[in-house]
Amino acid sequence: MKVLLVGSGGREHAIAMAIKQSAEEPTLYAAMRYKNPGIARLCEDYLLVNETDVQKVADYAKSADLVVIGPEAPLAAGAVDVLNDRGVRAFGPTRQAALIESDKGWTRSFMSRQGIRGCPKYALFDDLRDADRFVKDNIDEGNLVIKPVGLTGGKGVVIVSSYSEGSDYLKKLKGPVVIEECLSGEEFTVQAFVDGNVVAPAPAVQDHKRAFEGDLGPNTGGMGSYTDKSYVLPFMDEGDYRAAIAIMQDTVDALKSSGMTYKGILYGQFMLTRAGLMVVEYNCRFGDPEAMNVLPLLRSDFVELAESAIDGTLKSTDYELLATVCKYVVPAGYPANPKPTEITIDKDQINATLFYASVDEHDGTIVTTTSRALAVLGVADTIDDAEQQAEHALQFIKGDVFARHDIGKRELVQSRIEHMKRIREGS
Repeated sequence: MKVLLVGSGGREHAIAMAIKQSAEEPTLYAAMRYKNPGIARLCEDYLLVNETDVQKVADYAKSADLVVIGPEAPLAAGAVDVLNDRGVRAFGPTRQAALIESDKGWTRSFMSRQGIRGCPKYALFDDLRDADRFVKDNIDEGNLVIKPVGLTGGKGVVIVSSYSEGSDYLKKLKGPVVIEECLSGEEFTVQAFVDGNVVAPAPAVQDHKRAFEGDLGPNTGGMGSYTDKSYVLPFMDEGDYRAAIAIMQDTVDALKSSGMTYKGILYGQFMLTRAGLMVVEYNCRFGDPEAMNVLPLLRSDFVELAESAIDGTLKSTDYELLATVCKYVVPAGYPANPKPTEITIDKDQINATLFYASVDEHDGTIVTTTSRALAVLGVADTIDDAEQQAEHALQFIKGDVFARHDIGKRELVQSRIEHMKRIREGS
């Protein structure tokens, strides 16, 4: 069996490892923007290509039995549609179904029309002058969230607390925006395989978007994440998790009733608030880094799950319930002014799973790009032990790079628990 993986990041390295664990014993190929050394070492062959050049990807995929698409950009560009038109089986949503991520305005309008729970108060603006007036008229009622409607790599969302702040950000934008109420609470993510009807979820994950320790600094694509030895996180209860799955199921059902059968991975990002569970956003693929937390725990066969999702015969998924902590290593200056740098890795000393992300390899030398470079994953019976495993691994990665050392530490996790307790108590 030949499987083609599209994508070159840390998420795709995690997917590649899961594919290679399949009982189908697939021969793996990859279509990558740059040579991810972790993926390349698992492949029979690979093509270096812009992943949104879906025609070239489809040309390379012509003899594949299955194509797995990792990032959102080729999905939004219609990669699944082109592959299906050529008779190639592809795992991921169509261009129309991928609107759930590629057009935030469409998604909010869809949720409102369909009466899907968890939609915050929002307003859509094609004219940024109208958006500017809206910020001016409403900022006194509380912070606002400004989101470009299109793909921003997880870094386009800005919380503004004053008119000048909002007006300055709007001047940097060109396209339509969504402006939403600013939610207060604790965020978590649920990722699920979907076959158009069945939603088969993974354990909940909490990502850390801010660049610096203590949740300071600008937003990033995600500096790290953790799971507990359970389907829920320490600040959650089972009811929170069930409510999230129910909202995802309602969304999948509403998409189908609207003529869009959603197949692939659905990522729901949720906020536990005083008013209840709210949907921060949907993504049409695995999260990065969240995929690195859950895929190493997957007991089910990834290839079988992907094929059953395509065929509409998905039943359930099985995950080993262990705690995980993932920490990203990024180049100095990230995210505002990253500086590509050479890094060295003493792999013999690392007692954790190593994922390659935005790096390039030339003659055995690893060089960072301008994005997140490497991730380490600790897996253990407790979050504490998983964190220590990941933290120990970081010392064997050398270069002009940094990581958030507080992710998964007891103090930070406890602060989340206490924060959620205050919210539930209304204090």
